[in-house]
Amino acid sequence: SVCDLTDALLEEWSKIPMNTLLNLVDSLPRRVEAVILLQKELFQLEEAEGGFDQFTRSYKTFGVQRLPDNSLFFKEWAPAAEALFLTGDFNGWDKFSHRFTPKEYGKWELVLPPKDDKSPAVDHNTKLKVVVHTKDGQRLYRISPWAKYVTREEKSVIYDWVHWDPPHPYNHVHPRPQKPRSLRIYEAHVGIASPEGKIASYTNFTTNVLPRIKDLGYNCIQLMAIMEHAYYASFGYQITSFFAASSRYGTPEELKELIDVAHSMGIMVLLDVVHSHASKNTEDGLNSFDGSDSCFFHSPPRGEHSLWDSRLFNYSSWEVLRFLLSNLRWWMEEYRFDGFRFDGVTSMLYHHHGIGTGFSGDYSEYFGLQVDEESLVYLMLANHILHTLYPDCITVAEDVSGMPALCRGVEEGGLGFDYRLAMAIPDKWIQILKEFKDEDWNIGNIVHTLTNRRYGEKCIAYAESHDQALVGDKTLAFWLMDKEMYTNMSSLVPMTSIIDRGIQLHKMIRLLTHGLGGEGYLNFIGNEFGHPEWLDFPREGNNQSYHYARRQFNLVDMDHLRYCQLYAFDRDMNRTEDKYGWLAAPPAFVSAKHEEDKVIVFDRANVVFIFNFHPSKSFQDYRIAVEVPGKYKIKLDSDEVLYGGHGRLDHNTEFFTERQPFNGRPMSRTFLITHAISLLHSAC
Repeated sequence: SVCDLTDALLEEWSKIPMNTLLNLVDSLPRRVEAVILLQKELFQLEEAEGGFDQFTRSYKTFGVQRLPDNSLFFKEWAPAAEALFLTGDFNGWDKFSHRFTPKEYGKWELVLPPKDDKSPAVDHNTKLKVVVHTKDGQRLYRISPWAKYVTREEKSVIYDWVHWDPPHPYNHVHPRPQKPRSLRIYEAHVGIASPEGKIASYTNFTTNVLPRIKDLGYNCIQLMAIMEHAYYASFGYQITSFFAASSRYGTPEELKELIDVAHSMGIMVLLDVVHSHASKNTEDGLNSFDGSDSCFFHSPPRGEHSLWDSRLFNYSSWEVLRFLLSNLRWWMEEYRFDGFRFDGVTSMLYHHHGIGTGFSGDYSEYFGLQVDEESLVYLMLANHILHTLYPDCITVAEDVSGMPALCRGVEEGGLGFDYRLAMAIPDKWIQILKEFKDEDWNIGNIVHTLTNRRYGEKCIAYAESHDQALVGDKTLAFWLMDKEMYTNMSSLVPMTSIIDRGIQLHKMIRLLTHGLGGEGYLNFIGNEFGHPEWLDFPREGNNQSYHYARRQFNLVDMDHLRYCQLYAFDRDMNRTEDKYGWLAAPPAFVSAKHEEDKVIVFDRANVVFIFNFHPSKSFQDYRIAVEVPGKYKIKLDSDEVLYGGHGRLDHNTEFFTERQPFNGRPMSRTFLITHAISLLHSAC
């Protein structure tokens, strides 16, 4: 109802100027209409399909299914096709011997009886193709949109559909972990997760990377580039086969083992899912599957993304909903992922896809005709179904626009996501390091960026992700230390001023983001130890080199290099949060953001954070405001020698509060704040 939706937005409305509020009230019926459309979709699913549970299991009826008698049942949706045939290794690639039977609503079916020995007609790990005859006389060779495994020959450009039905499928042993109160995400790419210049494997990740993630204190992994993509350098964002785990890293069973082992460590695994667009590839993608310019997509121009050169789904189509919602269910059921990071949500939410559009935060930008209501309802439907079926499921939205109620329940008129990415934070850090001298840092602006989020909507804070690591940009470590990372990272020689500054700021930036920026934290693989190089996948422009498409974990294992010091700080930062739980606590109270001193002080979860960003000054007897009276001790100190610091603080010191109100808090205490360090104090 309008009243329910209004209740969900009251906290926001109190901050809105009257003229903007009037515009919002005028546009409110559009969001109410979206809620009504969601209820209509759910009703239709119940009437036509027996409910969303059955509907989202359509991967059990479409594509290829082995029946109890070892017959094989094939089913496809190709509404514009004149005829469909199946060909492959099983029939010597005869293009006409096995014809599909047309059914209602553009569906086609075929049954292959078992062989004489009662084994399936198509052997495991053999190739197949769908032959599509179009109404204008073309003969097209296609991969089933529901294909569970596709591979590419070494010298081939096109991927092949491989029938995957192993005699001994992997059985998951370990249950899914419970949803953590504090979410600490390790964003990772399996292919680059090795120091070697090659595509790394699922098995390598399971054996060599999972133990590091566990040691670092992360309780969630976000896996990129898993859904099959023909072009490796697309970073996994030009999907060709939505139900196939990328074969370049290994087999589906090896990915299942990776997830199962992660679960045994108490680590959740999220899939970076791309439902915002699809590759334009035709022979090994969804594009023009039935020979038409639409099928799964809108017809051009609406069905094309001009910036990404890709196709855009028609979310109003019943069969597209079946395909995409079943795709989410497939990854949850077959591979036992624990949730999703939805890519490109901004592109989905608006007809303009965010292209050439800035967002000021005015509510008229979010509740007008520019909002794509069909996409919005799809996201509401996806979140409603996922959270109904899997209460501990986690969904994260990549949205740069700031859409209100994105992370509120669909019953409130929201889109139902658990978290949104705080995308302004990494951009702010890169901007500061690019454009400002240390003495010119705007402390108030930094604090504003870190705390500027919608009340009641959880954010994932991060200092840098894969976007900042890509070629054309530089990681925080590289912006701070640049070429000296190649020559002056040895702990056997005194630190240069550049390395000293870089190491201290690298730690402080990460801890400040961790403590102040959100209700979850994310780190991209390798950034925890200040990976010295950017990320660039093999392509024509670099002579197909893998030199920059790898993560040099070997640097951490060399005790004489300072990379292990940054690694140790990241580990202890996460372990300290695990103990005190500030990510699960209400937003911080900032008691000091001093421009001249460059000092930031805030408290959260009975923990007091103190940062001194001044480039040249330490402060003796600096008064700090605190909320909880009692004794305080140092719990995390970035100036420890273990972390590449100078060891200037005595950790045996105990600090007792004084009944002297200060900066909005009833208690205070004076501290020594040394130059270029960050301190964390916890009440005892």
